[in-house]
Amino acid sequence: MDDFLKRDYQANLSRLKTELGEGESFDVVARQIKVMGKKAALLCIDGFVKDEILTEVMEYLLLLKKEIFGASISKTLLAKAIPYIELNTVKEIDKVLHSVLSGAIALIVDGCDEAFIIDARTYPAREPAEPDIERVVRGSRDGFTETLVFNTALLRRRVRDNRLRIKLFTVGQRSKTDVCVCYLQDVCNPDLVKTISERIQNINVDAIPMAEKSVEEFIVGGSNWNPYPRVRYTERPDVAAVHLFEGHVIIIVDTSPSVIIAPVTYFHHVQHAEEYRQEPLIGLYIRWIRFFAVIASLIVTPLWLLFAISPELLPQSLSFIGPKEVGEVPLLLQFVIAEISIDLLRMAAIHTPSPMTTALGVIAALLIGQIAVDIGLLTPEVILYTAVAAVGQYCTPSYELAMANRLIRIFLLIVTGIFKLPGLIIGAVLVFISLIMTKSFGVPYLWPVLPFNYRALKTILVRLPVTMQNMRPEALKPLDKSRQPGTAERSR
Repeated sequence: MDDFLKRDYQANLSRLKTELGEGESFDVVARQIKVMGKKAALLCIDGFVKDEILTEVMEYLLLLKKEIFGASISKTLLAKAIPYIELNTVKEIDKVLHSVLSGAIALIVDGCDEAFIIDARTYPAREPAEPDIERVVRGSRDGFTETLVFNTALLRRRVRDNRLRIKLFTVGQRSKTDVCVCYLQDVCNPDLVKTISERIQNINVDAIPMAEKSVEEFIVGGSNWNPYPRVRYTERPDVAAVHLFEGHVIIIVDTSPSVIIAPVTYFHHVQHAEEYRQEPLIGLYIRWIRFFAVIASLIVTPLWLLFAISPELLPQSLSFIGPKEVGEVPLLLQFVIAEISIDLLRMAAIHTPSPMTTALGVIAALLIGQIAVDIGLLTPEVILYTAVAAVGQYCTPSYELAMANRLIRIFLLIVTGIFKLPGLIIGAVLVFISLIMTKSFGVPYLWPVLPFNYRALKTILVRLPVTMQNMRPEALKPLDKSRQPGTAERSR
């Protein structure tokens, strides 16, 4: 089959109409006109191009007179006649189809073996709004949307550097999804950019309907059964800009309001923009409270279960820990029931209409929780410590890390309930070993703890003033290590 346009207008039009499904799909528009006395057709998708824009393009084309411009139609002539900046020509039929399905207008003219692509697309889009997951008390209220060009514009607004590079790739043989790789040319490690770009180009799949998550599973490398996230997601343009300046790569996938930050460590997932919107001392306090909440979400319930089933491990002063009456249901099973119940309520809250969420909370607190205690299914202490762990989970800035920690907590509960103290120790060691073995695009997941780096660890433990944040993370191997002019020389 010939994959190039011919000079035969009718053959080109028939082929394109067949490929696009004109006549079968109601939203495919094929408007035939005459340009300078020659047969021509405009092809586009209704919904991607506004009627006013299409009408305006037709008006400009109809104003072209053969007597004035001559018989030839060239890209230069159309560039003068059509007042749109993005205008190019293509000869491959696949590229014409891709352009039309992406929202552009294709113009084919009799006697011309190339199509003129007028990029006047207008995607259905919502206005940038503050993300629900990453809210701040003070700070910007705009967030990424599902439209790629809006997201790149939000980044450009914060990174007005001529060395910002945004490379475009197309992924999916059927979906043909646009994927952008963004980085600072003189900061980001070129090997990192090359690795990520090659992995995106090597994605061989018919479609990525789940957008950024599908891309992540193709490019992270290693086992996809590892629960810990090896990239970070954000819907905040300011957070993405901060990571660009540090030397990270930002991956934007069309139709997704979440962008991917790579590479990352465990400690990238426990930092929040709110810490940098307050005074350094207040930011330090918020950070340490968050660290405490994350740790509590992991170990509070396994530790309490251990002390409850092995009270001999407790000193006399802490002998009050543990239930006075265990009841008919074993404590381990009670915790499993409580954990599953929390997840059921979380899923129910997601699918419950907003006006009914209050009723759902009443049902969960009174009808389920209170009755479960009254009938002896759960002890009050189990509900208390499960709630503490749930609060710690919701204090974790990264939703992906919070869910990973939840699985680890359930794993530690099970091994502790079965093997007691040896089970908790062995389980914790296995988790720690898995963290040591995890890498994100070659960067150790526990850096700067392992391998140890005092300067970087200090910036994690302490929210330093901006004036003292001089050096970029060494694990990223940035080309420009200093964030402030003259800092590199002073630090030597």
